[in-house]
Amino acid sequence: MTPGTAITFFYYPDISAVIPFYEQALGFKLVLDQGTARIYRIAPNCHFGIVDGNKGHLRHQPRSAALLTLVVPDVAAWHARLAAAGVPKLGPLQRGPQIEHFFFEDPAGYAIEVQRFHDPAVAELFA
Repeated sequence: MTPGTAITFFYYPDISAVIPFYEQALGFKLVLDQGTARIYRIAPNCHFGIVDGNKGHLRHQPRSAALLTLVVPDVAAWHARLAAAGVPKLGPLQRGPQIEHFFFEDPAGYAIEVQRFHDPAVAELFA
């Protein structure tokens, strides 16, 4: 049986502190506000949620081992947008043989990557 969608959740000690980052700096569209959790649609059938780490199923960890990767058609435009928004810890654009990408962190230290695959056949898998 195949699921209809998936949601990845990050847990925060203060959810209200990261709402502006996800809604304004990244432009994620809010689908559902549950009070202790907010769920965003970031692409068709792709969702991301932020959770109050004091009340949710899991607890916020001081150092995250998770990485959210956003696959986009124009990495440079995303980098420019985030630089203009003053996103801290914004890494440089990098171009490798298979992808171009960059990394940054959200206000609580979660790692986020923005990338594009060079190979059109591979890119199509994530379109």
